[in-house]
Amino acid sequence: MATDNAYDEQQWHSFNPALGHGLKHDPMKAIVAPRPIAWVASVSEQGIHNLAPYSFFNLLSAQPPLLMFSSEGSKDSLSNIKQTGEFTINLVTQDNMQMMNYSSASVAPDVDEFELAQVPWAKSDLVAARRVMASPVNMECKLVEIKPLKDIDGKALNTAMVIGQIVRVHINQAYLQDGLFSITEAGTVARAGYRGDYVPVDRVQELLRPRD
Repeated sequence: MATDNAYDEQQWHSFNPALGHGLKHDPMKAIVAPRPIAWVASVSEQGIHNLAPYSFFNLLSAQPPLLMFSSEGSKDSLSNIKQTGEFTINLVTQDNMQMMNYSSASVAPDVDEFELAQVPWAKSDLVAARRVMASPVNMECKLVEIKPLKDIDGKALNTAMVIGQIVRVHINQAYLQDGLFSITEAGTVARAGYRGDYVPVDRVQELLRPRD
C-alpha cells in the first residue's frame, strides 16, 4: 500500500518554467528523454531536397499509422511539407548519426543536405521526398495536418506540429529477426538532452502487462 511520506522541500529543486529554472542549462530536454529522432526528408516545389533531424517526434496512432514531429521556427522542412504535403521519416542509428549531425547545419534553403552530408539516397515509391539508404527504416508519409501550437493563455507559439500518415514502409531485411524488427541490431539512437547527448539502444527488457 502506498504511504504519504513526509515532504522534504530541501530534497527538490522546484521552479516555474516561465520564471526560469535557476540551473546551468534548461533541464526540460534532458528530463523528457530519451526521445526518438525523426530524420525528415522533404522536397520543395522547385525540386530542392532537404534533410533535417527533429527530436520532438513520436507515433500517434497504429491504425492508421500516424506520426508527428514538431518544428520550432519556420524551417525548410516545414515549408516544403506545406508546399507538397509529403515527406519521409528515416531512422537514426549509431552508424549514420554523424551524417545526421552534419545535416542539422543551418544552411540556405537552396542547399541540398543530402549532398552536404554525403547521405546516400533512393527514390521513394509513393512520395517525391527521398529515402535515406544509410537508414535501416524509411517511412513514406503524407501530410494530415500542420497544427500551430499555443500556450495555456492562447498565445501563438513559433512552433508547429506536423502530423503525417505513413503510406509505405521500407525495412532493411538485415534487421528483421523471426519477423521482428530488432532495434538493438539496427543500433537505434535517441536524443538525451542538452547540446550533444545521445543514447544508444543496446538492450531490450521485456515486461508483460498483468493481463498477459
